[in-house]
Amino acid sequence: MSVWARILDRMDSKIPPSLRRVISEQAGVVSRQQLLLAGVSRTTIDSRVKRGLWQQFHPGVYRTFDGSVPWEAYLWAAVLYAGPGALLSHETAAEVLGLTDRRHPFIQLTVPARRRVRPQDGMTIHRSAFDYPRWRPQQGIPPHTFYAETIIDLVAAADNLDDVVSWISRGIARNLVGAAQLKVAAKARRRFRWGEQIDEIIDRVSGGSHFPLEFRYDRDVERAHGLPAAIRQAKFVKPDGSNGFRDRYYEKYGLIVELDGREFHPEEQRGQDRARDNEAAATTGATLRYGWTNVSRTPCEIAAQVYRAVRQRGYRGTIRPCSAACRAFLADATCPSAASPRCGSPRISATPPRPTGPKNQVTK
Repeated sequence: MSVWARILDRMDSKIPPSLRRVISEQAGVVSRQQLLLAGVSRTTIDSRVKRGLWQQFHPGVYRTFDGSVPWEAYLWAAVLYAGPGALLSHETAAEVLGLTDRRHPFIQLTVPARRRVRPQDGMTIHRSAFDYPRWRPQQGIPPHTFYAETIIDLVAAADNLDDVVSWISRGIARNLVGAAQLKVAAKARRRFRWGEQIDEIIDRVSGGSHFPLEFRYDRDVERAHGLPAAIRQAKFVKPDGSNGFRDRYYEKYGLIVELDGREFHPEEQRGQDRARDNEAAATTGATLRYGWTNVSRTPCEIAAQVYRAVRQRGYRGTIRPCSAACRAFLADATCPSAASPRCGSPRISATPPRPTGPKNQVTK
């Protein structure tokens, strides 16, 4: 017998069967409003709380069981406290949806802009004028924002481009949401941070730039300097017969670029990297390996190095400077000088202007 079934068995006939089922689906949590609407008297509610049969979670929200409290009960308690139209959102919705495995220290909720809800301890309340898709009750699952809307909420709240790319990547790379769905969700918002650049970011991520480091490499190293386009996430067969993926593979020139966002590797990981690089050199070609610091701080130097590598393997194109201060062109004596025009594809600004408008206006 489940814990919730045992809880229901302990309830007397004053609790209608229909409400018992609701309480079971809500992880043993119930609101005062639900009790009153089901015909349970105020006297019965207060008596159970006073006798310790029920414990108050938040004002007007009770748990009907003793012992340890599961995370699902905390989520239900927060939604029931926040009231009509409340949805788990942002990082909390991302956790429910499988977009992240990390638990945020505060339960994030969004309520309609017309309502004001005082947050309780461990709770953050967002107010939004956006009309979220209607929540259809699902047994045992607290109301929450859906995939595309959750990602756009997190994008709008992001302070930097890397976080924007990371959230979009998680949805697309895990096959939880498509590029078209994200664009529709973004277009439905009135104005939000990164809104003018969101379509281009989605296109680049859906094209294979699945994580912030890969996105930066494609943007700041490859595209910005006019290098040939590599195959992204190129599939290969490992010596043991299993499948693996090369981050970037310049197939025509036998060059592999591996990108690793972890700043520090344990010795075991470094050994695996060396083994993979050696195997690539023996079967496919040379490997260049770059980390976060390399790509974020010295993209021009990396571009020059990659260019020299493909040039030695038959590439006949030229490298172009990304700006007047870029020295990547020195890798090719035939390349135009640093005074050449900037590269043709515009960069996405890492710090876009915030939307302007009346103060205290609630927008999403």
